[in-house]
Amino acid sequence: MHENDIAKEVVDAAYKVHTTLGPGLLESVYQAAMAYELRKRGLQVEVEQPIPVIYEGVHLEVGFRADLIVEDKVIVELKSVETVHPIHKKQLLTHLRLAKKRLGLLINFGALLIKDGISRVVNGL
Repeated sequence: MHENDIAKEVVDAAYKVHTTLGPGLLESVYQAAMAYELRKRGLQVEVEQPIPVIYEGVHLEVGFRADLIVEDKVIVELKSVETVHPIHKKQLLTHLRLAKKRLGLLINFGALLIKDGISRVVNGL
């Protein structure tokens, strides 16, 4: 499955989760619901997968964790905040680079309309 096809499924799942649960819950609730919804659609989902930093050939486990990695291709970073800041997109881009992935989705479930809370972040796509 191509990254863009996976992204369409993730966006559709986010719409369903947001419509069902609404805004204002903790990120952990949306994370569990998204993982469930994506798995129900037959997609492989890793939750809280560590992303190591490699410094001078040494793997440093420093606590970077991807909220969701779908089909080992797309990183999904979930937020439940009033406003997404530029640093959130920079963090996702850093996660993409460290994990050697090309596409990420930043989804803010705090947005009144989920379409306003979804951002694509690309790493050389």
